[in-house]
Amino acid sequence: MRTAPEITLPLSLEDEETGSSIPGRLAAQLRRLIAGAVLSPGDPVPSSRALAAHLGVSRGSVVAAYDQLLAEGYLSAAVGRSTVVNPQLRGVHPRPQRHVPSVQVEARAGLDLRPGRPWALDVVGPAWKAAWRRASVAPVDIAVPTLGLPQLRDAWVEHLRRMRAVVRAPDQIAVTGGGREGFALLLLALADGRPSRLRVGVEEPGYPSLRRVPARLGATVVPVPVDRHGLRVTDLPTGADAPDLLIVTPSHQYPLGGSMPVERRQALLEWARRHEVVVVEDDYDSELRYTSEPLPALAALDDPAEGRVVLLGTLSKTLTPALATGFLVLPGWLVPTVSQARRDLGQPVGLVAQLAVANYLDSGALRLHTQRMRNRYRRRRAQVVEALSGVPGVRVHPMDGGLHAVVETDRPEGDVVGELAARGVRVSPLSEYWSGAGSSGIVFGFGAVSETELARGLDLITAIATP
Repeated sequence: MRTAPEITLPLSLEDEETGSSIPGRLAAQLRRLIAGAVLSPGDPVPSSRALAAHLGVSRGSVVAAYDQLLAEGYLSAAVGRSTVVNPQLRGVHPRPQRHVPSVQVEARAGLDLRPGRPWALDVVGPAWKAAWRRASVAPVDIAVPTLGLPQLRDAWVEHLRRMRAVVRAPDQIAVTGGGREGFALLLLALADGRPSRLRVGVEEPGYPSLRRVPARLGATVVPVPVDRHGLRVTDLPTGADAPDLLIVTPSHQYPLGGSMPVERRQALLEWARRHEVVVVEDDYDSELRYTSEPLPALAALDDPAEGRVVLLGTLSKTLTPALATGFLVLPGWLVPTVSQARRDLGQPVGLVAQLAVANYLDSGALRLHTQRMRNRYRRRRAQVVEALSGVPGVRVHPMDGGLHAVVETDRPEGDVVGELAARGVRVSPLSEYWSGAGSSGIVFGFGAVSETELARGLDLITAIATP
């Protein structure tokens, strides 16, 4: 039960016309407070004695004002209870509809198949809860080091050694607030705070959100071509045309899905050393492979101290993007530069979140969860391949891993995307992964939906994409 408030209501009888009575002026002010939602249905009003003393008027004047509002239905009173704003007020005095300027709100689709989302419903289990419970009772007076908590950096080192064959020291790990935050930190560090100086190579086609980061910071974006085996190293610019930094997806090119063979990886490392280019390896979903074990990271081939590769990782695909936590694995020579930039910008991931992720990693739960999800996604991949194989006018790119499918169509891309949206199914146009003209088709995710939902989506994609 709500108690009568202290006298903090904005009431002043001096603001009313002096020709009206005190009860009339007080009643008018209370009506306005109720109409303006300062007082809501069910809220108690001050006692007549307290309000009279506050306003410097007789108690009889306040009682008269309350009686008038009781008669009009604005207030409600009962024996033994304080006077309150009528709980049924909206039925007695319905509010007139106010004109609200129209705003464009993105309509909710019946089936969201846009790529990039994992199955997150199984994340919260005993290990997850225990990790956060332990973190929540830890001392809160711990200063978070510039590059992140030692416990989390140690946990990342062990995870990377086991899962990605990358052996590094904990002081080469920088905790980040996710992929884009980590990439922005690196750009600002390399450019000494002036990223407009930088030339940044990006795969064409490539991951839209990451390629927008250097453009947003004012850097020059240089598209570099890919084929079915990933980045075409022989076509990379050289000499004065070489970029300062190149972001690549060697284990699972996004979105086309190719994996860079070892000869290309070695050629890429040699090119980066020769032209002093920093190579950012976006390791976004490399642990989710279906046709073989996860490939070693490009960073595993690089020199830990003097190398050119920075490994960029997050938990957004293996766990959930809601966690917004990731890491940079830095060659030794870059650690002081990134540390200084992080000191200037601050650590974006809070103490409790870092402790919880460290606890979760140390428990081995992430490895078990990844294995379970790999089995789930393998079944979804098979479902996609079976549904779209042999469909006229539809070509499905190989899906050795990941959470999405790339489908080229003979029908115009805009027609396919638009008709699917009209039927409540949201996908991404393939052309948006190019900076210029690209292939016509769609990209859709299969990780975040059930088998039944995916089957419904595939039926519609088959029907609409077919010429």
